[in-house]
Amino acid sequence: MNFAGLIIGISTFLIISLFHPLVIKVEYHWGTKPWWVFLLAGIGGIIISMLVKNVVLSSLSGVFAFSSLWTIKELFEQQKRVAKGWFPKKDKKRNQKAL
Repeated sequence: MNFAGLIIGISTFLIISLFHPLVIKVEYHWGTKPWWVFLLAGIGGIIISMLVKNVVLSSLSGVFAFSSLWTIKELFEQQKRVAKGWFPKKDKKRNQKAL
């Protein structure tokens, strides 16, 4: 039996599932400022996916890379959703009092 496809499918689901709340948390705490971190992660993942010979690891690196790149777009989309009131906006005054 070959489990490569099953492993890739489940792992892809988990990677994408982790990026969804990550977008929300990153935008909430830091806004769109760290978009470049996801760009570097995406480029790194692409390079790794091209260098790794193992099909499963190469595939998962590619999924991680393009999920990172997609996150850049989603950060800016999340900013728009917050502006529309669909997600909470971070209250800077309240957070400064807590420090």
